[in-house]
Amino acid sequence: MSSVNTLSDTQMLEAVKAAQSKAYAPYSKFPVGAAIVGPNGEIFSGCNVENASYPEGNCAETSAIAAMVMAGVTQINDMYVIGNGEGLVSPCGGCRQRIREFATANTRIHICGPEGVRAVMTIQELLPHSFGPEQLLPANE
Repeated sequence: MSSVNTLSDTQMLEAVKAAQSKAYAPYSKFPVGAAIVGPNGEIFSGCNVENASYPEGNCAETSAIAAMVMAGVTQINDMYVIGNGEGLVSPCGGCRQRIREFATANTRIHICGPEGVRAVMTIQELLPHSFGPEQLLPANE
């Protein structure tokens, strides 16, 4: 298995584009892909899956997180998200909270377009003043 240090943006762009190509987006016509790098360099991918009961589908980020958790991994080192269009395709509010659940202070989110990485931000930049698991701990712990 690759180590985190050997995964390049080029390799991750290939993974996230492959995920995007699997998207089921007959309603929005807006395919999105996501790929997570876990703590041991493992890659978990997901795509958006829409539903006729729009918007009851799954976002690409949610699908990738589910694949990661199913593999027994609970930490996101890096996440790559790709969508088409001129602007940044950043995770929606719900996905930002889901990413936060498995993020560390060093987790980076790479926002990509067809040409490559457009922006990189930390989870703190993506979701400032977030609510996380540590807020649920009693004050004396």
